[in-house]
Amino acid sequence: MWNIELENAKRAAVAAGFEIMKVYENHENLEISYKDDDMPLTIADRRSNDLIVSMLRREFPKYAILSEEEKDNRGRLLNDYCFVIDPLDGTKEFIKRNGQFTVNIALSYKGKSVMDVIYVPVTQELYYASEGDGAYIKYGDGSIKKLHVSEITDKSNIRVVMSRSHSCHEMDELIKKYGFKNLISMGSSLKGCLIAEGKAELYYRYNPTMEWDTAAMQCIVEEAGGIFKQMDDTEMRYNRNHSLNDKGFYVINRVENRL
Repeated sequence: MWNIELENAKRAAVAAGFEIMKVYENHENLEISYKDDDMPLTIADRRSNDLIVSMLRREFPKYAILSEEEKDNRGRLLNDYCFVIDPLDGTKEFIKRNGQFTVNIALSYKGKSVMDVIYVPVTQELYYASEGDGAYIKYGDGSIKKLHVSEITDKSNIRVVMSRSHSCHEMDELIKKYGFKNLISMGSSLKGCLIAEGKAELYYRYNPTMEWDTAAMQCIVEEAGGIFKQMDDTEMRYNRNHSLNDKGFYVINRVENRL
């Protein structure tokens, strides 16, 4: 159903990734500035945003856009269709040069994430999904694999993925309470991708996030058979009046792993 949007989102994400890598590989002056929440912003964020927004607006002029790096137009609230974009998710990882950053593009339809694309510029891996059509990864060599979450429910074997740059007390307490030993630190939306890919089973996030941090991984996780909910077990919705994900969220492979 979302084939046209998906193909255009793929092209935009890959093109943006190419622009990001030109900055990353050429050691350009990053022109780092800081937003009101002390989060960094680089020239790569801005270039990626400008390219994605221009490409999507050209192809879908009637769709709304909500981007981390774009001035918010509240007219989007009256639109059933809204692209939710993080042009460079994991800017801190980009600055650290550890490769764990992504380009995130999602389509929200009537508040639901129905089409997602996550591109990893360093590895050229492209994760994507659309409602009812499954989730996939396209590797740098062009091969494609359908994604499915793992079946692991044994607490002693659960692999827990955590934010590399945003630790929190609540997560530390959960790890201590359940005695989790298999811990994976990861940046950006790659945390959700690991669960969709069957390489991890649990990701709890108490720290503040925004719509553009989660929209592009939700459909991928769900289409791979996983569960993505707010901490109170309600569905995460998008194109909202307030973009802060103030309830937190969790991503798990199976309902048995709900803590």
